Amino acid sequence: MPDTRQHNPHARNHSRYRALASSCAAVVALTAAGAATSANAHADPASCPTATSTTFTAPTVPFLDWAENLGYDAQGNLWVSRLYRNEVQRYDTTGRITATVPVTSPGAIRLGPDHLLYVVYGDNSLNMVPGARNGGVIRFDPAALTPETFIGGLTMPNGAAFDTAGNLYIADTASGVIRVRPDATIDTDWTAQATLFGVNGLAIQGDSLYTTVYLTPRGRILQIPITTPAQSHTTLELPLADDLTSVPDGFLYITTTSGTLVRVDPTQPTTCTLLSTGPSAAVVPIPGTADLMVTTGSGEILRVHLRD
Repeated sequence: MPDTRQHNPHARNHSRYRALASSCAAVVALTAAGAATSANAHADPASCPTATSTTFTAPTVPFLDWAENLGYDAQGNLWVSRLYRNEVQRYDTTGRITATVPVTSPGAIRLGPDHLLYVVYGDNSLNMVPGARNGGVIRFDPAALTPETFIGGLTMPNGAAFDTAGNLYIADTASGVIRVRPDATIDTDWTAQATLFGVNGLAIQGDSLYTTVYLTPRGRILQIPITTPAQSHTTLELPLADDLTSVPDGFLYITTTSGTLVRVDPTQPTTCTLLSTGPSAAVVPIPGTADLMVTTGSGEILRVHLRD
């Protein structure tokens, strides 16, 4: 796994943290001026269910506890990537931390078909410097908590998703979507057809990958057919779209750093706003429920309940 001591990762992230904290504070101010920012939700009644949110866990130090991503293990425990703390944290159902694993600049956390947790590392804009290859993926047994490197040599991995065949797809912000086979080798032919700068979140719905393209003026949700990745196309535009997740009912749920949780029907495509809150980073469905868990830039974790 990556050596979390080298190059003093907390100091290395300090300038990025200050810049993001400043920009997020500005976004919060703008959001408060034009939208609801309480725990109660906003919904578009014609097309969206009503949504309410409650705090699952609050940050110890706002913004330093930036919650970049999250995922569940096979036992139903929630894991959260604390980007600036260089660790992932395990929570029980009461919101109490029960374990931590050191990971340098962690991003997406995904449960693999082998019941191991896979965590991307190197989710740091400094890694986009030409020639930098400090990113990759670690994996570990949630019961043993002993991480090992699954793949290294990437640039700035951010989002991730598994397909039904066990291939891992990684959204590398600097290079595009990377397909990694179960044996940890990169499918170079597939990957060469999905080269794209600025990708962020990643989710699979049916036979397609959906990725957010963050670093564009208007933001894009890109659909990539898994069997023909060269035929990718824009599904819709959504400014500041960050992470996304898919659910069995066919909808995509997308977080934005402008402070909204958006539901998308990719077959139409149509959107509606479920929540207006502070800058949000990632979203996942809660196993066995119709609820969602959302991470925020302040470090707060929200549980979102949807009802028709």
